[in-house]
Amino acid sequence: MMRKKSVSASKASLVLFLCQMISALEVPLDSKLLEELSQPPTITQQSPKDYIVDPRENIVIQCEAKGKPPPSFSWTRNGTHFDIDKDAQVTMKPNSGTLVINIMNGGKAEAYEGVYQCTARNERGAAISNNIVIRPSRSPLWTKEKLEPNQVREGDSLVLHCRPPVGLPPPIIFWMDNAFQRLPQSERVSQGLNGDLYFSNVQPEDTREDYICYARFNHTQTIQQKQPISVKVFSMDSLNDTIAANLSDTDIYGAKPVTERQPVLLTPTGSTSTKVELRGNVLLLECIAAGLPTPVIRWIKEGGELPANRTFFENFKKTLKIIDVSEADSGNYKCIARNILGSAHHVISVTVKAAPYWITAPRNLVLSPGEDGTLICRANGNPKPNISWLANGVPIAIAPEDPSRKVDGDTIIFSHVQERSSAVYQCNASNEYGYLLANAFVNVLAEPPRILTSANKLYQVISDSPALLDCAYFGSPKPEIEWFKGVKGSILRGNEYIFHDNGTLEIPVAQKDSTGTYTCVARNELGKIQNEVQLEVKDPTMIIKQPEYKVVQRYGQVSFECIIKHDSTLLPTVIWLKDNDELPDDERFLVGKDNLTIMNVTDRDDGTYTCIVNTTLDSVSASAVLTVVAAPPTPAIIYARPNPPFDLELTGQLERSVELSWIPGDENNSPITNFVIEYEDGLHEPGVWHYQTEVPGTQTTVQLKLSPYVNYSFRVIAVNEIGRSQPSEPSEQYLTKSASPDENPSNVQGIGSEPDNLVITWESLKGFQSNGPGLQYKVSWRQKDVDDEWTSVIVANVSKYIVSGTPTFVPYEIKVQALNDLGYAPEPSEVIGHSGEDLPMVAPGNVQVHVVNSTLAKVHWDPVPLKTVRGHLQGYKVYYWKVQSLSRRSRRHVEKKILTFRGNKTFGMLPGLEPYSSYKLNVRVVNGKGEGPASPDKVFKTPEGVPSSPSFLKITNPTLDSLTLEWGSPTHPNGVLTSYILKFQPINNTHELGPLVEIRIPANESSLILKNLNYSTRYKFYFNAQTSVGSGSQITEEAVTIMDEAGILRPAVGAGKVQPLYPRIRNVTTAAAETYANISWEYEGPDHANFYVEYGVAGSKEDWKKEIVNGSRSFFVLKGLTPGTAYKVRVGAEGLSGFRSSEDVFETGPAMASRQVDIATQGWFIGLMCAVALLILILLIVCFIRRNKGGKYPVKEKEDAHADPEIQPMKEDDGTFGEYRSLESDAEDHKPLKKGSRTPSDRTVKKEDSDDSLVDYGEGVNGQFNEDGSFIGQYSGKKEKEPAEGNESSEAPSPVNAMNSFV
Repeated sequence: MMRKKSVSASKASLVLFLCQMISALEVPLDSKLLEELSQPPTITQQSPKDYIVDPRENIVIQCEAKGKPPPSFSWTRNGTHFDIDKDAQVTMKPNSGTLVINIMNGGKAEAYEGVYQCTARNERGAAISNNIVIRPSRSPLWTKEKLEPNQVREGDSLVLHCRPPVGLPPPIIFWMDNAFQRLPQSERVSQGLNGDLYFSNVQPEDTREDYICYARFNHTQTIQQKQPISVKVFSMDSLNDTIAANLSDTDIYGAKPVTERQPVLLTPTGSTSTKVELRGNVLLLECIAAGLPTPVIRWIKEGGELPANRTFFENFKKTLKIIDVSEADSGNYKCIARNILGSAHHVISVTVKAAPYWITAPRNLVLSPGEDGTLICRANGNPKPNISWLANGVPIAIAPEDPSRKVDGDTIIFSHVQERSSAVYQCNASNEYGYLLANAFVNVLAEPPRILTSANKLYQVISDSPALLDCAYFGSPKPEIEWFKGVKGSILRGNEYIFHDNGTLEIPVAQKDSTGTYTCVARNELGKIQNEVQLEVKDPTMIIKQPEYKVVQRYGQVSFECIIKHDSTLLPTVIWLKDNDELPDDERFLVGKDNLTIMNVTDRDDGTYTCIVNTTLDSVSASAVLTVVAAPPTPAIIYARPNPPFDLELTGQLERSVELSWIPGDENNSPITNFVIEYEDGLHEPGVWHYQTEVPGTQTTVQLKLSPYVNYSFRVIAVNEIGRSQPSEPSEQYLTKSASPDENPSNVQGIGSEPDNLVITWESLKGFQSNGPGLQYKVSWRQKDVDDEWTSVIVANVSKYIVSGTPTFVPYEIKVQALNDLGYAPEPSEVIGHSGEDLPMVAPGNVQVHVVNSTLAKVHWDPVPLKTVRGHLQGYKVYYWKVQSLSRRSRRHVEKKILTFRGNKTFGMLPGLEPYSSYKLNVRVVNGKGEGPASPDKVFKTPEGVPSSPSFLKITNPTLDSLTLEWGSPTHPNGVLTSYILKFQPINNTHELGPLVEIRIPANESSLILKNLNYSTRYKFYFNAQTSVGSGSQITEEAVTIMDEAGILRPAVGAGKVQPLYPRIRNVTTAAAETYANISWEYEGPDHANFYVEYGVAGSKEDWKKEIVNGSRSFFVLKGLTPGTAYKVRVGAEGLSGFRSSEDVFETGPAMASRQVDIATQGWFIGLMCAVALLILILLIVCFIRRNKGGKYPVKEKEDAHADPEIQPMKEDDGTFGEYRSLESDAEDHKPLKKGSRTPSDRTVKKEDSDDSLVDYGEGVNGQFNEDGSFIGQYSGKKEKEPAEGNESSEAPSPVNAMNSFV
């Protein structure tokens, strides 16, 4: 009696194949069967429900479906029929429902916004797609707004609002600076989910003017930028300084220091808020707090734990992220912000809703006439979705009635169906958060039985194991299956067989007598069919002699045996493992037919060795352990190469084989590892020995395979670890009989060299491959896909044959067969070749050019028919050249450019075009022979671009307040110039830039006189040209206005010393003794400055000590210093904030012992000092005499040489730069004095002249200027009486005063 049972887990791989049919027919995935059966349409591919498209690209709305017969397609738009034939911009792909809306050729994406739905229909029903909402992406610009600078006190919180434009899809927000560097974020400063930048507390380092919010619209690959936001942080120290400077000593002032504050939430506001999220989405909750110190955020879920493995913290724990949320994640989430002063918290009530999701989606039904079935559509959601049914895309309430159909909520019940009941049903599950739409067809088929298992399929199993015989079938109604053994056997029954629902016959324990032919019969009311399969039961594989435990001495040799018995029809493979891993890659391990030998054993060889025998049906294994022990000490052994083998003997001579045996020579204390066998062909290559094979060192016989028509001699070489032996003496010769060739030529090809021929080539057989005399080749060919006979020719031993008179580029079947005097080689395989190519016949048509921008264009063309290519299509070449520039109208040599596009491309990009130019192009198809004719020239024009920089900028004719600029037009205007833009700004001596001035100049101008400039001032100029598109690259130059027309400005009548332009103290020098130091310096600036000297111990953190210098002297003596100590010193001027010299370091001399003699009391020193004083006195007297006689120092000579008869009044400085003016009286005319130089002949101003002021004369020299401008020297300064120093006068300088200063 027949029985059924489930298949055990060990047969899981087979169960995957045994598809079970439950309540309806299951159509097997057999391609041939599927092509023959009628089937309603099934949507296989469609665009997403919410489809955001790029407005610059063509819109492709996908709709693909399958069915038998193939379905037709139609579309609705916004609920009404969409007639694509009436819209020239819309096309439908052939054999497809996919729509292509042509935007790139003039269409507007906004015009095609809407809701689209595709219907695929054939005679069995209609399937519909989802509602596809088409919306073009948008990346709007930022609205213009006036941003006020943010001024905030240190420690306060701050929020910088981004407020990005509303785009589709929403943009990605990030903050950067002017240098396009991401602004650093931390627990204190971070970006919120809304894009705003939050500061828990601001610090002085947050002061900057370039907080910029960027919005990146990924869909259109564009980035929009908000105007920079300025933040100024006032520290408490600077705020106190400002208050102190504006209040009197009696006023009470002082801002409160930075105070610590407990946390306050910046977002969200209030104590509670709500959040709704959809099931399956990512839940993002955010809390950002203000406070000082910076608060730390912690998250908890009230009444529960945060879900493990789905919870993540981002943005320095300010953002809680839970992925793949479900209804169980609803609840109250609390964020707690805490610092040392306290805490703040906020509770977010989260509700998880759900768009509809499937519990049971409807599945296709294949029924037989008269059968019953059900379609079940079950979905869940929050709120619970509404289920509605459609039939062939029409609501089922108004669809044609079907008496076999009954709708019961989410189920349709079919009873006693007929073929007319075939249809496609749609289930729609929807709620306020979305919808699901599923198509499921009911296909009523009446089909006679079919058996899908191959006829006479052979099954092989090992005895005593189960056998599974397949009988895959299909029919409608479902056929009944019966099995028979033998051609006329009776039906199989009984407990020794298991019959599976899918037709498979299982024999649980197959025996040798189970071998035979089994017949499967499938029948239903429409017919009957049968199929035969073969079963062979094989003997199991066994290891009859297993490897045994071995103990071997180190450096010895050991062998393991593994002798097997197997079914004669199975081919076993033997694998050896060491410790369950592959054998070491070592030539000491020799694997024989039924043994494993290990030579020269080492300690590493210790382990377990396993022999595994595999056949295609079974596998067996056996293991043994090897133990390696130390070898006893032995005397020194001399190792050498082995002696050559001898007594070579040939036995068992056959046509294709012979057995060679030999006796090994002495191995010379090193075991022979292998033998190498070589052969000589005395018939074809006498005297040349070739490698034949090699065998292990334990083997002394070998069966050699031979080739026909060879006169063999053999020799053997022994090999050990030391090296190879000499070859043995050759064996006797053995001439094998001739035979027909065993193989045919290789690398057969057919390639035409001319349009009317076919060149057939091959690689000839070599040497003994001919197998006999008279080697020739039979070359055969015939045109492919044409009912034609083979044409053959026999040629001599060559490697090429040319077939003439062939049609141009047609495929040929080709074969080349070897033959000799004894016959032909086996039938050769066929290869496909082509006759010669010719130039293409036609040019590409419908060439279109789309100008992308001023330097790039896209060209399209229609592909040429392949039959006109007349060769292998290699691609297309686009020739393009510039006809003329639209801005210059001047023709030049035409240089054609070529771009090659490989393969069957129909478009390409033309880069590197020149803006505002006229171009021509044509397209040609290319094959292996060359290029085809060119398409008609297509003319296109590039739009305007930005110009190149002006060809030159020359600045000439400098005067007190003007400069003349001359320039050349851009080499490449790239359009019609609209204007030039000139920007300039002054530069002071410290290379700081002043305010920038911008001037727009008409495009027809080539020079400009720039007036109302400051005298003796360096300016930097930026100059560029403009077209209607924008500004081009700029060219920069620098120039300087002169002091006056002669170059030097005279001092005004009655004025004191001429003041330098910039006050400074420099060249601070020290001369140190044991307990005092003489400090001197140079000063350039206004008169009557009061100096002070600050000093302290070098490297000490103590405050500087300050000494006031009486009068305006330029030296001072520091007293009371410690001997042998390093000091730091600097000089400053009272009343000039922050104006002092750089630091100098000196060291006092070591303390002298009391017995040392003071050098000042030595006679030779006193005499030397008197002589020096006398020389200086004489020098000063000479200087006075020369001055009174009109004598001048070089500075005076320069003044006289460049004197101007009329002193021009100096232009009042605009205060931009640091030119010094008297602080004592604005009425005094302290005019800057700079050394003048004549302007070069070309009237341009050189940079080295521009900084040449009179101040520079004093650099490197301890110099000052007297009232008449002449140079006096270090000791001529105006002095006031100082009690501490004595012997000083406030009189005008004199030699006596100078002398007093010296001593």
